[in-house]
Amino acid sequence: MIDYLIGVDGGGTGTRVRLAHNALLDGTLARTEIAQGHGGPSGLGLGIERAWSAIDDAIEQAFALGGIARPAPGRTAIGLGLAGVHNKGWALAFTEANPGYATLVLETDAFTTLMGAHGGMPGAIVAIGTGSVGEALLPDGRRREVGGWGFPSGDEAGGAWIGLRAINHVQQVLDGRRTGGAFAEAVMHACGGRRDAVQAWLGKATQTAYASLAPLVLRHAEDPVARAILHDAGREVAAIARALDPDGTLPLALCGGLGLALRPWLPSELAARAHAPAGDSAAGALRMTEHYLAHHIE
Repeated sequence: MIDYLIGVDGGGTGTRVRLAHNALLDGTLARTEIAQGHGGPSGLGLGIERAWSAIDDAIEQAFALGGIARPAPGRTAIGLGLAGVHNKGWALAFTEANPGYATLVLETDAFTTLMGAHGGMPGAIVAIGTGSVGEALLPDGRRREVGGWGFPSGDEAGGAWIGLRAINHVQQVLDGRRTGGAFAEAVMHACGGRRDAVQAWLGKATQTAYASLAPLVLRHAEDPVARAILHDAGREVAAIARALDPDGTLPLALCGGLGLALRPWLPSELAARAHAPAGDSAAGALRMTEHYLAHHIE
C-alpha cells in the first residue's frame, strides 16, 4: 500500500511540496495533509539532476517538519507539476531518473496550478511567476492552454520577461541613450553597479536571475519606464485570459508569485473578475496524484 502522497510544484525560482498521509479508514482511503517543504529551482530547463536534487531537498524538509522518518520511495506516490514538461525529451529524462517512487505522475505546472486553483472544477488560470502560462478546464472536460513557450521567446508578463526589460533599460542608460533615475540605479546596483559588472552578470544570467529583478520594477512603479513595463505586463496577462476564455464565462484565478502583484496593472474589466486561487500548484499536484491512484491502482 502507498502510505504517503507528495505534491510538487517546481519552477525556475523554487520548489514547493505538500506531504500527505494516505490511510485506510473504514475501507476508504483518506488523505491527511501533514507538512510542506521548500527547495531551490526545479524547472527542467535548469537540468534534470538539479531538478531532482531540489525536489529531494524539499521532500526531506517536509518529512522533517512533519516529524516523520522518511520512508523508502516505494511507499510513496508523487505527483509533479514542473516547468519545462512541454519538452518531451526533458520530461522523459526526468521520469527515467525516478529514484524509486511507487507511482510518479508528471504534468505541466500550469495543469497542477489549474487543479489547485479551482479544486479540480472547470475554470481558467493565468499563472505568473518566473514565467507565465494560462490554462483552462472547460465544462466538457477539454483543456485549453495558452503561452508556456518558455523564456526568452515567450513567458510574457513573467518575472524573467519583466527583468529582461529592466536590464535592457539599464543598458540604454549606461550608453546614454536614455535618462536614468532611481529605478535604473537600483537595477544597476543589483547587477554589479558598473558597465563591466553588468556585462559579467549578463554573461551568467539565467531565467531565475532575470526574474530576481522583477521586484525592483514593482518597487519603482512610479518611474515612467517601470510603469510602462508593468502596464505592458498587464496587457499580456489580459491577452492570455482572452485567448483562454473569449466569452469571459469561466471563473478566473491569478496564480503564481506575481499573479496578485500584477492585478493593479490589468485592464479594469479583467481585474474585476479575477480572484485568488483556492489552492496552490502543490495542492493541485496532490489532487492530481490522488485522482490518478483512484483510477489506476486497484
